[in-house]
Amino acid sequence: MENVDIARRLEEVADLLEAQRAVQFRVRAYRRAADAVRRLPKPLHEIWRERGEEGLREVTGVGERLATSLRILLSTGRLPMLDRLRGEADPVALIESVPGIGRVSAERLYLNLGIHSLEDLEAAAHDGRLADVAGFGRKRLAGISDALAARLGRVRFSERPHAADEPSVEELLDVDREYRSRAAAGKLPRIAPRRFNPEGEAWLPILHTERGDRHYTALFSNTARAHQFDRTHDWVVLYCDHHPEEFQATVVTSYSGALSGKRVVRGREAECEAHYAVPAAC
Repeated sequence: MENVDIARRLEEVADLLEAQRAVQFRVRAYRRAADAVRRLPKPLHEIWRERGEEGLREVTGVGERLATSLRILLSTGRLPMLDRLRGEADPVALIESVPGIGRVSAERLYLNLGIHSLEDLEAAAHDGRLADVAGFGRKRLAGISDALAARLGRVRFSERPHAADEPSVEELLDVDREYRSRAAAGKLPRIAPRRFNPEGEAWLPILHTERGDRHYTALFSNTARAHQFDRTHDWVVLYCDHHPEEFQATVVTSYSGALSGKRVVRGREAECEAHYAVPAAC
């Protein structure tokens, strides 16, 4: 990928963020990065090959988060932020892009294991979940792990961030509340997702918001499963770029158990129970 192509993608991210009313700090960051990449005296892919992510971080105007985005773009040819802003996010296509995983397996991993990202897939490869899927033997798992290590720029697998490093359920639920409230009031820009939208209707509200130094993007889920269960206006996907690796969470309405009727962060139900057990401050 040539520098001019990378710069154009970064500029498109900046344009879309501006159109979707993101904070100007983020818009300017992508514009500065695009200008820096365009002015480089050598191809960015050579800098990455020679010096890794440290070399990307030294590009003028590119911080840790943008360096991670550039590394993903250089290794996969895709920029997840841009896909999301365009309404093109397709987790199944992303999983299928890994050597050794076909379309059927990708759909099974997405639907049965809830895998949305390459980081999710890497964790499942190392914690034993992929071994439970038919057809994923030791040799195939080793190949997938090696491919992911190369794609994600890792020397070895590292565990997901500790719970203490993740946003609290209180914060995630507050972002979910802001998104659904502003979407219901018609106060958010809308994008036309490419998937499951043959008419090209701009129906999907998108929110860019901040909590401290964490930047969030929130959208209703536009996945096959959300459509299957008629939850496209209930399930909310939150993306947070506070960590070097983007953090993702899904918030849904629970329809069973002690949390019935409550908004719940998937995978953190116990914390949600504790959250709702605390009396509201007067």
